[in-house]
Amino acid sequence: MDVVVALSAMRVAVAGTFGPLHDGHRQLFEHALRFGDDGVVVALTSDDLAVETRHEPRPIPSLDERTTAVADAIAALDERGRDVEIRTLETEYGIATDEPSIDGLVVSPETAPELEAINERRRERGFDPITGIVAPYVLADDGERISSTRIVTGEIDAHGRVLADG
Repeated sequence: MDVVVALSAMRVAVAGTFGPLHDGHRQLFEHALRFGDDGVVVALTSDDLAVETRHEPRPIPSLDERTTAVADAIAALDERGRDVEIRTLETEYGIATDEPSIDGLVVSPETAPELEAINERRRERGFDPITGIVAPYVLADDGERISSTRIVTGEIDAHGRVLADG
């Protein structure tokens, strides 16, 4: 007997500060667009949450600037014509734990462990758990991961090229 596995359409979320935008963020967006055949929600941290959740103090572009940059990046990457919605994230887990329609969450290896807490909160609300979609890190030319902090400090550019003065 042949067994056929039917994969259902997924509505996928990806969340972050996304500022300054870099190739690691683009990798997250590409994964969301690849798997979000039932739509993509980009949850962009509010200005207050962006400052509150930083592990290190650094300048962060405004929500308006980040929204424009994210919209432009997604428009350039979206070859499938996905339904993409950019929303403001006011709390750390907000959209992932509050919306029953989210089926998957694109995460980095660094944030993948948070899926357990997110799914626990979803179960408490009577929602189905979400599927984690882990996008690998994008490495800079020096073999270290690309990060907004490294860009702000002048070590690398948004594509991971090491800067001479960094």
